[in-house]
Amino acid sequence: MATIRDIAEKAGVSIATVSRVLNYDATLSVSDETKKKIFEIAEDLSYKKLQTKKVSTSKIGMINWYTEKEELDDIYYMSIRLGAEQRCQTHDLQVIKYSQPNLGDLQSAPIPIQGMIAIGKYSEKEVEQLKQVTENIVFVDYSPNDDECDSVVVDFQRATEKVLQHFIEHGHKKIGYIGGREQFKDRTAYIEDVREETVKSFLAKHGLLEESYLYVGTFTVNEGYELMKKAIAEHGDNLPTAFFAGNDSIAIGCLRALHEEKIAVPERVSIIGVNDVSVSKYIYPALSTVKVHTEFMGETAVDLLMERLSDRKIPKKVVVPTELVLRGSS
Repeated sequence: MATIRDIAEKAGVSIATVSRVLNYDATLSVSDETKKKIFEIAEDLSYKKLQTKKVSTSKIGMINWYTEKEELDDIYYMSIRLGAEQRCQTHDLQVIKYSQPNLGDLQSAPIPIQGMIAIGKYSEKEVEQLKQVTENIVFVDYSPNDDECDSVVVDFQRATEKVLQHFIEHGHKKIGYIGGREQFKDRTAYIEDVREETVKSFLAKHGLLEESYLYVGTFTVNEGYELMKKAIAEHGDNLPTAFFAGNDSIAIGCLRALHEEKIAVPERVSIIGVNDVSVSKYIYPALSTVKVHTEFMGETAVDLLMERLSDRKIPKKVVVPTELVLRGSS
């Protein structure tokens, strides 16, 4: 595993700066450009690149649901994007990048696009916009229509069940959840979150559902921090002994709040997140999490697009498995 020293040397900053950035230290004053550089280097050092023969000179569009600023708050999508970009290099694909707020620019793009990788979640209206540019689209982390569209997704229901089953097997009776909800960028609808729904159904099935232990905001470090603070204030000594966090960013915020309140992790409260982004192994205590193979998702999306460009007509949906990674926080 790459060390913080390795990251610091490549980024040209101090070890202390890298440590504080990876721990989302709110008191640290560094530019977003420096943060982005550190996160990307950390992901790059964690990513085992695959070398394949260059086979194409096609031009593709890559649409990012998150802006660069949003990627810094939740590097899940950054990790997918980097995996896709690396795969594009091995195929000698020319990549034209767009952010979702500028979808309209696609139709007036000066360079014809043969295919498209759409990272994130898109409304029906936005999907139709993309189809006006090309029918060769692969969606990553969302499947708008299994019968029409290629997609690469994660089974978050199974991932959630793994965490909750682990907690139950280790004797936890009071289990909380701190998660997030999202809406399409065009604000046409909120997106149902499988993790939240699975927590409710799974805990109810085992007679352990306590609605007051469930907190939902957004998928950011600050929201995890604020919601854990709220849980501590509301429940005091009756605080759940285990929390499932909807992603690693939320989990990192939860850890900070617990540390400030001098609540021992994992002795008093266990925390498990989702994604296993590179940051997870550098924080203290190292974060237990469900590993989502984000780089592989990006790679697979490019491979599916290459199949489309080679005349595959039948839509294909790839469900990427997850694995529970236990570290110091549980």
